[in-house]
Amino acid sequence: MITLVLIGLLGGLITAVSPCILPVLPVVFLAGGPGTEPPKRSVTPQREPPGAPAPGDVRVEAPPQEASRPLPNRRPYAVVAGLVLSFGFFTLLGVTIISALGLPQDILRSIGLSLLVLIGLGLIFPAVERLLERPFARIPQRQVNKEGRAFLLGLGLGLLYVPCAGPVLAAITVAGARGEIDADIVVLTLSFAAGTAIPLLAFALAGRRVAERVAAFRTRARKLRIVAGALMIVLAFALAFDVTTALQKALPDYTAAQKKVEDSDTARQQLSGLYDDSNKELSRCEDGVDELRSCGAAPQFAGISTWLNTPGGRPVDLAALRGRVVLIDFWTYSCINCRRSLPHVEAWDRAYRDKGLTVIGVHSPEFAFEKDAGNVADQARKLGVTYPVALDNKLDTWDNYRNRFWPAKYLVDAQGTVRYFTFGEGRYAQTESLIRDLLTRADPAVRLPPATGQSNDDLASGRTPETYLGTGRIRGYAGTPELVKDRATVYAYPAGGVRLNRLALAGTWKASYEEFTAGPDARLSLTYRAKNAHLVLAGEGTLTVLVDGRETTTLKIHGSPTLYRLTDDGTAREAHLELRFTPGLQAFAFTFG
Repeated sequence: MITLVLIGLLGGLITAVSPCILPVLPVVFLAGGPGTEPPKRSVTPQREPPGAPAPGDVRVEAPPQEASRPLPNRRPYAVVAGLVLSFGFFTLLGVTIISALGLPQDILRSIGLSLLVLIGLGLIFPAVERLLERPFARIPQRQVNKEGRAFLLGLGLGLLYVPCAGPVLAAITVAGARGEIDADIVVLTLSFAAGTAIPLLAFALAGRRVAERVAAFRTRARKLRIVAGALMIVLAFALAFDVTTALQKALPDYTAAQKKVEDSDTARQQLSGLYDDSNKELSRCEDGVDELRSCGAAPQFAGISTWLNTPGGRPVDLAALRGRVVLIDFWTYSCINCRRSLPHVEAWDRAYRDKGLTVIGVHSPEFAFEKDAGNVADQARKLGVTYPVALDNKLDTWDNYRNRFWPAKYLVDAQGTVRYFTFGEGRYAQTESLIRDLLTRADPAVRLPPATGQSNDDLASGRTPETYLGTGRIRGYAGTPELVKDRATVYAYPAGGVRLNRLALAGTWKASYEEFTAGPDARLSLTYRAKNAHLVLAGEGTLTVLVDGRETTTLKIHGSPTLYRLTDDGTAREAHLELRFTPGLQAFAFTFG
């Protein structure tokens, strides 16, 4: 039991410092407010007792009451307590309650957004604030009323809190969805919530400290309340329309640290008791081993409520896919790690669908609002997912595959045997190499296209390798000055032009670890050799494509990172590419075919 508590605590700590909690941090920071209420002096009016002295008689005045002592500010504790309580309770029991009452699956998220807007309005308009404090009006101290409002804010945030999930949260989510809640799950949930609370509380206390130390918080309290209220309302709309996703995806992958703790041998042994013994053959294989192994027969899809992207919504039968290689991708649309891996899966589907590969997405929801088929269909369309997607709302297929991570990829050979799986982000080149291996084994005569994510060793084709546009992995940069990390900088093309497999920037760019963000007059020059060129882009705007100095197309860019085709020639050739970006667009990586 102690080991289980430690695993939950560490899992919560790691989750609370992941990119997924960024949307709630501004509200948590501002929730603390000034440290104390200002002391107030009051004089108790004296009532005339019976037989009061007549005018002119001597009267002894009662001394004014002493100033009340400042009340300690416990609002940081209240908001974090509300957030953790709400998140823990509804993660375990939300699905059961919603199903029992016949309510819409996304009602909890809608309630959370509404509370955030109401409290924002309360900070701006005193009348709304008095309305929100009415449930706490029987409590005499006004400070307690404020703590009650902070607790209410925390309850609302808990409904919007969507942490990045690893094996610990996956175990809690599965148990809650299936109604299989025992003492171990409750202990794991409480310890996970406690681990999550520690960094959040530190952030809230920091906000209180700043409010106490900075004079502007005291002298301009009313203006700051209006700003804080407006920020909460803006955040609510940003969450409702998925605007915060781009910021979350821009941060580096953190799943390596998560896997070290939550998918260690000790953690796996403890969490394994929370699953049944079905399909134990899958445990013979290890995550991400760079070779094909026999991991047992691929389990069938079970408990699927809806199929997307199939003719007439008909289900896909794995047995009917014998002779084809199958890639099964477990994902959920609010998971940032899943979104960052989708462009790779989509590229494999495009490259190998006609060569014997079938990609199937299994959408296993982490939260209740992700069970709504309309929400999933809308997000799948926005993310460019065109292959079949199974809505695994009961997490039966998740259990069949003994899965523990979002995202997770399982590779099934033409005979229906699981040969490889990998958890989390990364290992894209390795996974694609094994896909190509299985396709060749299934049909030795198949002619495969160049790999989407690796350079081609065939010197006759001389294809330009995949080129990353981030300071972490960029190669072949030839512009001036040298890349400046995380600061908007004006760049220029080199005087002698851009040679083959080299690129340069011009205009204003911000170079980050994983992407380049365009500023005013942003342009990119690249010389490549391939049949076609693609670029992963995100944001809102347009991209103008010039090939060998001639404008060929203008692409409309919308939403999260998606692979866009820039050129498409019949044969491989050397060409010079210039791209002109509208400000705000993000460019992640070139791939060539």
